[in-house]
Formats: sequence, structure tokens, C-alpha cells
Amino acid sequence: MWTEQQLRVAAVNGMLGFIDANRGDTLLGRDTHEFPYDVYESTLCMYEVLKAEGLTGGFNFDAKTRRAGNTPRDMFHAYIPAMDTFAPGLIKAAELIQDGCPEEFVAQRYAGFSGEPGQKIRAGRATLSELAQRAADMGVCPMPQSGRREYLQNALNRILFR
Repeated sequence: MWTEQQLRVAAVNGMLGFIDANRGDTLLGRDTHEFPYDVYESTLCMYEVLKAEGLTGGFNFDAKTRRAGNTPRDMFHAYIPAMDTFAPGLIKAAELIQDGCPEEFVAQRYAGFSGEPGQKIRAGRATLSELAQRAADMGVCPMPQSGRREYLQNALNRILFR
């Protein structure tokens, strides 16, 4: 089981190798070894793969059939739609990159990190007390910025369902 955040962190750190291409249960917080059939999830996965310019490994279907699916034929029929789930995911991820919405959002969201004190923070030269003093000098309590998750989900839905 993976999340798009885990894939991004692995890619940023040059460690995007094999992907455990199973489903999990977010409520359980663990891998349930189910075959992936969710194009929404596969699109987010393939988006990260494309942004990282590929994998150094591949996809691992460490999955099992469910309930009474206990024959080789059941396993055969489980693999086909699981693999086929990543094909539209790849196509839609490419469309999402071409659309540019996620990259534009990230650039706007983190624009402050390109100026001072953002560069100082990124370089590891800013101290917490220095930043606290800067906030106090501004005379206002900084308000949390929206992550605009719903906006991004709508952008993904627009690509998936057009």
C-alpha cells in the first residue's frame, strides 16, 4: 500500500524503485493485499511516476484473491483488471501534467519560499526564535492558509471524467 505523499517523498529523494501496487484500507491504516482497481488512486500513482521520470524497479502485485477466489483462474482474472487499472491511470496522469493545474497550485502555495526568509528556511539557516520574532514584528497572527484539497480533487475529477 502506498500514498501519493509516500511516492513523492521517495521520488524527491531518488528512491522511487518498486511500487507495492496493492490496495489497503485507509481506515485500518495497513495493506490488505487486495488487487488495485481504483483508477483515481492509479492516476495519482502514475502522476508521481511520470513526474519522477519513471521507476528504477516496477510494480509488485503482492496481492491475493478475496473470499472464495481460490483457483488459478480466479488469480488470472484478478491480475487482468489490476494491471488494466494502471493504463487509464497513466493516460490521465499525463493529461493532468499537461493541464498544469497541480504544478501551478504548488508554485503559488509555496511562492514565499523563493524569497527571504523562505530561502533562509530552506537553507537551514533560520532559527525558530528568529522566525517567532519576525512574526511578532509583523504585529499580526498569521492565519493558516487553505490547502485547497477540494479544489485539487475537482481538478483531478475534471481530468478523469471529461
